[in-house]
Amino acid sequence: MSSVENNKVVFAEPPADFDWDALESSGPKATEARAKVEKAYEDTLSSITEKEVLMGTIVGLNKKEAVINIGYKSEGVVPLSEFRYKPDLAIGDKVEVYIEKQEDKTGQMIISHKTARVHNAWGKVNTAMESGEIITGHVKCRTKGGLIVDVFGLEAFLPGSQIDVKPIRDYDQYVGKNMEFKVVKINQEFKNVVVSHKALIEAEIEAQKKQIIGGLEKGQVLEGTVKNITSYGVFVDLGGVDGLVHITDLSYGRVSHPEEVVKLDDKINVVILDFDDEKRRIALGLKQLSPHPWDSLDAKLNAGDNIKGKVMVITDYGAFVEVAPGVEGLLHVSEMSWSQHLRSPKDFLKEGQEVDVQILNIDREERKMSLGMKQLAKDPWEDIEFKYPVNSRHTAKVRNFTHFGIFAELEEGVDGLIHISDLSWTKRIKHPSDFCKIGDEVEVQVLEVDKENRRLSLGHKQVEENPWEVFADTFKPGSVHEGTITSRTGSNFTVALPYGVEGTVALKHLKKEDASKAEVEDKLPFKVLEFNGEARRIVLSHTRTFEEGDDVVEAAPAKRGARKGGDDGHGQSPSVRSVNEKVEKSTLGDLGVLSDLKNAMENTERGGKAPKRKARRVEEDDADFEDMEG
Repeated sequence: MSSVENNKVVFAEPPADFDWDALESSGPKATEARAKVEKAYEDTLSSITEKEVLMGTIVGLNKKEAVINIGYKSEGVVPLSEFRYKPDLAIGDKVEVYIEKQEDKTGQMIISHKTARVHNAWGKVNTAMESGEIITGHVKCRTKGGLIVDVFGLEAFLPGSQIDVKPIRDYDQYVGKNMEFKVVKINQEFKNVVVSHKALIEAEIEAQKKQIIGGLEKGQVLEGTVKNITSYGVFVDLGGVDGLVHITDLSYGRVSHPEEVVKLDDKINVVILDFDDEKRRIALGLKQLSPHPWDSLDAKLNAGDNIKGKVMVITDYGAFVEVAPGVEGLLHVSEMSWSQHLRSPKDFLKEGQEVDVQILNIDREERKMSLGMKQLAKDPWEDIEFKYPVNSRHTAKVRNFTHFGIFAELEEGVDGLIHISDLSWTKRIKHPSDFCKIGDEVEVQVLEVDKENRRLSLGHKQVEENPWEVFADTFKPGSVHEGTITSRTGSNFTVALPYGVEGTVALKHLKKEDASKAEVEDKLPFKVLEFNGEARRIVLSHTRTFEEGDDVVEAAPAKRGARKGGDDGHGQSPSVRSVNEKVEKSTLGDLGVLSDLKNAMENTERGGKAPKRKARRVEEDDADFEDMEG
């Protein structure tokens, strides 16, 4: 039997009284001698069982394997890959092995050093966690969120947050190194181990923190290192304790992201602005170490001065323009254009754009400045009475609707109100949207100019002849016209008459000759009972067309005397009836027909004398203009 001493193989000496002759001979004496030898050999062997851990000695090494003697009748072989953590392995080293099988089919003992380490490691790891013992491990590789560490042959997880007290950006710098750890968590079910290197240095850091925090004072200037940068600020390491420089305290100018001002690991001076009672949250400032830009602003700048600036940011209500480094003024959207239509500031400006502005107001104590841009352009209302005199006609663009009319733009900054009553001579318009659409161009006539209050009163129907002056003879009482019932309101019905005119008929005047009642969409003859051109009202009756008969209509002119040019027996002169027959189906827009109708009537019935045109009164409610300005 052999053993190893001082890296040399030493063979055991046979007993002095060993009878070699008896061993080679046969017989009872030889059998006794053989048994004696076997017992002596067995006494030199270790007693082993499978699934146990034993200590062995390395007795041989080659490039791939290590031969290990555990005192058994045969040696075991272990791959060198299981000793990767121990590069200085040599013959004679004591190592632990796990007996997986005493003999395989070839009589070879199967052992494992790695399994032995794992088997013993769990006991060591549990003991280390209970006692708080500091252990040494080997960082094998990087993984998601941290590092893999070999501890007693086990693979343990080292989270990135537990590597150091400060954030680590490069995990690879630790790979391949031996480090000290504390076991902080064990999952027995899944055989998971979590270790921490940070826990070893926290106690020391905590003592440093207490010393630093104890000497903090507001207004104190300290040097620190930029530890972390976020979207809302910068964390600065003051030597074991962290403070936050909020993004608003980095610079007097506008900062989109803290990276525009500082970089990681920069050494910067900061001032302590505030901290809580326990001094765990420390507010720091960087811009406070520099003079405020308002203090160095040119003292000669006053309201009314024109200056250049740069658009820094655009909001819903305006834009902030930097007129000097760190000095910004507000350019409100209402000061961007003379137009009274509220629009988005983005319609006028872009971030980073250089603009010319005028200082409207400056408050050095409050460090506020209001700016204007439209003041650099001519006010379109300055000579409004000459550009748009009363009765002048123009083309305007429909900008907005209200229940009482239309706001139309003549040019940028010049709007006028077309009252709903000034849209059409003949149609009763319930809402302006029934007449036109936003963006449409309409012909208008200026009715009134109020320069002081920046108001224009416009009319659309005034660009056309007033047909009601002609209709006075066309729809005179007693005349009969064909019409269509279009709608009903209570006991009154609306009737569409020729030339786009509408009349009103009461329910009692809709009885037909067969005693039935007329309904909506019926097309019937109607007799005019009343005509009011000023109120634009025509009262009709269908029943009167057959109840009174033709004799009634014919008798009326006879009592009054014959009109010039004669009468056709239906209350109309031949010239008027001739024109009516030609234009019965015409619309209000056919101004040529109305003009011909008017001329024919004036020449044949009035001897060339035109009827008096009633003066129109324009009444605008101040509330309407207030709505327009709103």
